[in-house]
Amino acid sequence: MPNIKETIQKWHNDLRWRLLDTYILKKFIGSFVYSIALLLAIIVVFDVSENIQRFIDNDVPFNKIIFSYYGNLIPSIINMFIPLFTFISVIWFTSVLSQRNEIVAILSSGINFYRLLLPYIVGSLIIVIFAIVMSNVIIPNTNRGLNEFKEVHFKRKKGSKSNIHLKNSLNSYIYVERWNKEEMDGQRFTYEELGNQSITKKISAQSFKYDQERKKWVFKNYVMRTIVDDEEFIVQGNEMDTVLNILPRDLDRDETIIETMDYKTMRRYIKEEKEKGSSFVNYYRIAQQKRVSNALGTIIMTLLGFSVASRKTQRGVGVHLFIGMGMAFSFIFLQQVSDVFAVSGGIPPGLGAWIPNIIFLVICIFMLKFTQK
Repeated sequence: MPNIKETIQKWHNDLRWRLLDTYILKKFIGSFVYSIALLLAIIVVFDVSENIQRFIDNDVPFNKIIFSYYGNLIPSIINMFIPLFTFISVIWFTSVLSQRNEIVAILSSGINFYRLLLPYIVGSLIIVIFAIVMSNVIIPNTNRGLNEFKEVHFKRKKGSKSNIHLKNSLNSYIYVERWNKEEMDGQRFTYEELGNQSITKKISAQSFKYDQERKKWVFKNYVMRTIVDDEEFIVQGNEMDTVLNILPRDLDRDETIIETMDYKTMRRYIKEEKEKGSSFVNYYRIAQQKRVSNALGTIIMTLLGFSVASRKTQRGVGVHLFIGMGMAFSFIFLQQVSDVFAVSGGIPPGLGAWIPNIIFLVICIFMLKFTQK
C-alpha cells in the first residue's frame, strides 16, 4: 500500500504544471500564431494582386471584399495549413531552445526527457480542438459564404451542366444531357431500371422540368418502355408527372458539395448517397474522416517536430528546418497517395485518411525512443 501511495505521489509531482511548462506553451502557441499570420499575409497579398482587377470590374464594395470574401477565405486557409505549421512552429522554437542550451539545462535540472513533452502535448491538444471546431462548424459556413460571393460578384453562376450521370438507386440509373439550375429544367432525360440480366424499364423524354409546388417531375414528349416476362409495353405521350428519388440539387452537385456541410449534415448526406449507390460515396467518406484525422495529426506532427529539433547540432536551426520540411512534405505526399487508393477502392475509405497518421506515429515513436536524451 505505501508503494502505491508513493507511486501516485511521484506521478502527481512529475505531472504538476510548472512555470517552465507555461513558458514552453507560450512559445509553442506564439510561434504557431506567428507562422500562420505570416502565411496569411503572403497569401492575401498574392490573392489581392490576382483578383484586384476582378473586384474593380465587378464594382465589388470594399466592405464585401473584406468581410464576405477574405472573411470567408482566410478560415479555409488556416484550417488547410494547421498540421503543417504546427510542425514548423515546433521545430522552429524547439531548435532555438536547443541552440541556446535551454533544453540541456532543463534536463540537467532533473526533469525527465518525456516529462518535457507535457506542454507540447497540451499545446497540440489546444490546436486539435481548434482544428476540429474549424473543420466541422466554421469552415462549412465560410465555404457557403465564399461560394455565394463568387456567384454574385464574380458572375460565377451555376447555369447549365451537361452529360450528367447519376445512380438513382442500387438498380436504376439516370442520364441527363443538359440541366439548367436557374430554370430547373433540362433536355434529353433517360431513366433505366435494371433487372437480373437486362433493362426492365426505361423512360426517355425530350425535355423535363421540376414542379416545386407539387414536388414532382414533369416529362414532355416521353416514351416509357416496360418489359414483363420478355414482353415489351410501350407508352408514349406529351406530358407525364412522376416522382423520382432525386431532387434538383442532385443534378447540379459535384464532389465539393460536402465542403459546405457540417459534420451532422454530412453524415446524413453520406447515408443517403450510400443508399442510392452514388459513385461519390468513397470521396465523401474520406472527406468525413479527414476532418478528424487531420486535426489529430497535429499531435503526431508536434511530437515528430520535437524529436527532430530537440537535439542540438553544430549547423543550427536550418538543419532542423530542412529535415522537418522534408518530413512534412513526405506526410502530405502520403496523404495524397492514400486518398487516391481509397477513392479508387484499393483500400477502405475509412482507413485511407488514417494511414499517414498511423505510419508517421510509428516513425514518431521510433524517433522519440532513440533521440539523444
